Amino acid sequence: MGAPKGNQFWKARTKHGRNKLFESADLLWEACSEYFQWVEDNPLYEDKLVTFQGTATHEPVAKMRAMTVEGLCLFLGIHFSTWADWRTQKDFTEVTARVDAIIRTQKFTGAAADLLNPNIIARDLGLSDSSNIDHRSSDGSMTPSPTTIRIVGKKSESDPFEEQ
Repeated sequence: MGAPKGNQFWKARTKHGRNKLFESADLLWEACSEYFQWVEDNPLYEDKLVTFQGTATHEPVAKMRAMTVEGLCLFLGIHFSTWADWRTQKDFTEVTARVDAIIRTQKFTGAAADLLNPNIIARDLGLSDSSNIDHRSSDGSMTPSPTTIRIVGKKSESDPFEEQ
């Protein structure tokens, strides 16, 4: 009991698809700025035990909240794939690039000032301090070639390495 074959009911619609969440880059920027302000206004709190004149009390200490693209997406009510798509859309590339740079800078400076965990932030930002040491010989194996082994020194009469 569906629509008759060959119908054109879809032409009667006043619009197709859902409304855009942000009609312009300016509206997207405003919403992202609201997220930045929300992060500043809502720090994380750590419970510290403070002792003064023999009296111990628990005091909340405000700690910096790291901005994240995932947190921004939750704030905007969008999926991360939508944000990734906006990065490639001509209308939104400038705003998304600016927002990505702000989030990266906030995390980097927070970690540099030891307000955020430097190890976690370095991993998140793709920063690493590593060295790659190749222990293989020139032929790619782990065995030194016979031409590289030389015994240097004065031969004694009881030299165990002396050819017979």
